Amino acid sequence: MDSLFINSLLEDLKNPDESVRDQATRKLWRIWFQQKGVKGLEMIDRSQKLLDAGKVAEAEAALTKLLREQPDFAEAWNRRAFLYYTTGNYQKSLIDCQKVVALNPVHFGALHGMGLCYAATGEYEKAIKSFRRALEIQPFSLVNQKLILECTMRLS
Repeated sequence: MDSLFINSLLEDLKNPDESVRDQATRKLWRIWFQQKGVKGLEMIDRSQKLLDAGKVAEAEAALTKLLREQPDFAEAWNRRAFLYYTTGNYQKSLIDCQKVVALNPVHFGALHGMGLCYAATGEYEKAIKSFRRALEIQPFSLVNQKLILECTMRLS
């Protein structure tokens, strides 16, 4: 990945112009999904289709196989974290989100996911910290701002 281009997109996430931010967000997601080329993208797409069809175990197996083959594929970890989150396996989701952030510290989606996992388990201070880290990257993210407020209210 071209770090100058990535850095430029990350700066665009802070732009007051919503269309600039949206375009940068789309480009970053595309880069992350395509990190491992066509094969990696096809495996992620396959796992999503399995998940959409309610075949959770098969989707998990496909992602786990991909991760064994490509352990540095951050988006594959993120997709499995999403799978775990949607099935209520918050601890497993959190572990995978942490792996994503270790591989890609600016992955605002994984930071958001960590916050969701912490909030789901009642760890609101940790959730707030995760949402704030995501906001450092995407300062205009209304959903993270809202979730910080909700978690703060739950602490009171």
